[in-house]
Amino acid sequence: MVISFIADHKLRFGVEPICRVLTGHGCKIAPSTYYAARDRMPSKRARSDETVWERIEVLQADRSKGRGVAGYRKMWHLLKREGLQVARCTVSRLMREHGMQGARKGRRFATTHPDHASARPPDLVHRDFSAPAPNRLWIVDWVR
Repeated sequence: MVISFIADHKLRFGVEPICRVLTGHGCKIAPSTYYAARDRMPSKRARSDETVWERIEVLQADRSKGRGVAGYRKMWHLLKREGLQVARCTVSRLMREHGMQGARKGRRFATTHPDHASARPPDLVHRDFSAPAPNRLWIVDWVR
């Protein structure tokens, strides 16, 4: 995160001044740390994630397979069918990180229907649910 911040602002301020300011504010980073991280090869996980994500995008765009509605479970099964062995949690993480969700079936429905004509019970505690001591205030909510 710090490395990407430096990379985004290095043209305007320079690497060394940014590192000096960050170190002065408690985020100790040397310019050599930035350059080492910049030149480092991506990790095995990052490379694997990239190939899996590219495949997820292809499947999600394919109307005959993902149809744009597959969640992580269906996507995981589609990837297995394609011959790509990947953990379900990896598919879930990648889809979550990229803001991709499956379509939800059905519609939301109300579980209760309030009766607006019925009388409301009096508010004896005036919406203050804190008690001065144990066993001084008891509140019950009955549902028929």
